[in-house]
Amino acid sequence: MFEEDQIKQILDTLDSLNSRTRIYFGCDSIRKWKGKNWHATYATIVAIHKNANSGCALFYYTSSEIDYDNNASKPRMRLMNEAYKVCEAYLQLQPFISKYKSEIHLDINTEPKFGSSCVAKEASGYVYGLTGQKPKLKPDSFAASCGAHGIAHGRCDNIFGKISQN
Repeated sequence: MFEEDQIKQILDTLDSLNSRTRIYFGCDSIRKWKGKNWHATYATIVAIHKNANSGCALFYYTSSEIDYDNNASKPRMRLMNEAYKVCEAYLQLQPFISKYKSEIHLDINTEPKFGSSCVAKEASGYVYGLTGQKPKLKPDSFAASCGAHGIAHGRCDNIFGKISQN
């Protein structure tokens, strides 16, 4: 979850923007072996497309948790955790963003040849049921597939963010 100071930064950013601003939510994860277990590092982001034409502000947090998926090629639990985390971020900010258009992006492919497809319907249904928003999946899920992916893989160290180790 975003901490109070991050929410304040997000709200301060939104205060100076018009209603054409778009807000995108995304989450991605990476699986790594640590000690005796697999762990997943999750990066959850909020990307604010300023006035729909003035660049972007990116806010994020990361967390690390044990990954209990037995089959790495079909990462059902890890991908559902991504859906849980992106919904949590959306619901945390939803009371403050009603005047803006927003989207929820999942880093999930619907093509059966990809392992993430095993959870596409389940994760989409969860997001829609909890938030009332139909999530964007690959290839339309740039907030998750590009933004959160870069943070989860450690490529964006100079951006606002909080790292919490659970």
